[in-house]
Amino acid sequence: MRLPLPTAGAPWADLKARLLGLASGDVRWRDGKAAVYVFNAGPEVEQVQKEAYALFMSENGLGPAAFPSLKRMEEEVVGFGLSLLHAPDDAAGTVTSGGTDSIAMAIKAARDYTRQERKVAGPLNIVLPRSAHPAFDKACAMMEIEVRRTPLAGYLADPAAMGEAADAATAMIVGSAPNFPYGLIDPIAALSDLAIERDLWLHVDACVGGYIAPFVRMNGTDIAPFDFELPGVRSMSADLHKYGYCAKGASTVFFRSAALQRFMVFDFKDWPGGRMVTPTLAGTRPGGAIAAAWAVMNFLGVEGYRAKQALVTEARARIEAGVAALGFSVLGDPQLGIVAFTHADIDAVAVWGKLRERGWFSGVTTEPRSLHLMLSPIHAQVADAYLEDLAWAMGEAAGVAKGEARYS
Repeated sequence: MRLPLPTAGAPWADLKARLLGLASGDVRWRDGKAAVYVFNAGPEVEQVQKEAYALFMSENGLGPAAFPSLKRMEEEVVGFGLSLLHAPDDAAGTVTSGGTDSIAMAIKAARDYTRQERKVAGPLNIVLPRSAHPAFDKACAMMEIEVRRTPLAGYLADPAAMGEAADAATAMIVGSAPNFPYGLIDPIAALSDLAIERDLWLHVDACVGGYIAPFVRMNGTDIAPFDFELPGVRSMSADLHKYGYCAKGASTVFFRSAALQRFMVFDFKDWPGGRMVTPTLAGTRPGGAIAAAWAVMNFLGVEGYRAKQALVTEARARIEAGVAALGFSVLGDPQLGIVAFTHADIDAVAVWGKLRERGWFSGVTTEPRSLHLMLSPIHAQVADAYLEDLAWAMGEAAGVAKGEARYS
């Protein structure tokens, strides 16, 4: 139903009450009921997000000359990320509005590099595993680049299949660290070898893992090399508003060198308004998102992140053990914050629907039909409650034929 704009304004107290009323049906993510969409690092981090965002919510990252504070904060945030991801001294990066923005700008850079440096004039393509995020398809649809998705091997990218799919017009190959459907880190080292052998642009989508994997490794888990430590990696995406626990929307896109980053930048002056230089898809960039990212990263520091990410992996391990005891099979060997698990006899999507009746909201994976959790530190507190309700939901869904329940 379409409503007209009110003739007279309303008091903020009334509007605030209405807003809270509208939110009454939302998932109770502060209670740990959401395992998708929200990354809950606790009320202290939430307060830092909100206050820092509010302080700079009117400032615009489009104008670094007007707001040198934002330029300084962005440079520091980018530097934090580059340091965590073993980037060389000449590496560069930018804060973007989210993972899709980061991925789109990396593809734009790879496209322009392929045109200008490799002199490929005809249609281009990118090669990626079936598990790669649809953001790559979205960006390629805008740029009229062919997407070649290749079969998986054990839920992971298959470097041999990707090598067969790549050709002289391949602008980029992609690996995920981790992939979203299964939470598994692709064999990035093998993809790096392929990229070097064939002179291909390798992008590592670490939107999910970029700000958790380094700290999980510091905490003692053997995480295989996945970042600029590997010489074939030319660009990476890593979301600040996921496991960086920063305010939405904030991500980072990184390049092995400033020379490669320059292919991303849009620089235009053939109009009456003067020169316009934008490093991301957006023109206006909310200062609040940059300030909140800077504040949260400085608030947590390495020790804070290590503690938060330890809670995430603790929750994942407890849930893995619990679902195995209930007869589920975990897909692959997840090491970070995502876990997907399926059942041979009970429809996971039907279980998902029953869990929603108890207030739990998570994702599902369709190949195979599985429950999909993207865990936050809060889930270490509610893992046992989730497992209890999961057992109940299994009993309720036991009579649903596999494949019958729908996810929506």
